[in-house]
Amino acid sequence: MADKTYTNVTLFGRMYTLGGFEDEEYLRRIATVVNSKETELRKMSGFLRQTADYQSMLLALNLADDACKAQDKAARLESRVAELEQEIYSLKHELVSKRMRYDE
Repeated sequence: MADKTYTNVTLFGRMYTLGGFEDEEYLRRIATVVNSKETELRKMSGFLRQTADYQSMLLALNLADDACKAQDKAARLESRVAELEQEIYSLKHELVSKRMRYDE
């Protein structure tokens, strides 16, 4: 099992130490994603008028929405890859069949 990695990141203007089994670059990347989403939400009218709990909930929901959309896209792409692999297999089979007929 890999060693646990720790790195300091800034979240919401405060310094935190994140720990995990991923590398430091990845840990910093996820902190950047959270900060970017918070910055995006802060630009929306009315967001700053909400309570801190409500802001946190909106941030969590928006991040979950992004994650679900990414998972859906990945599933669609995986399905498309499977379709294309099947098409390639069929075309190869057709090519072999035509070569055999040609050789006869």
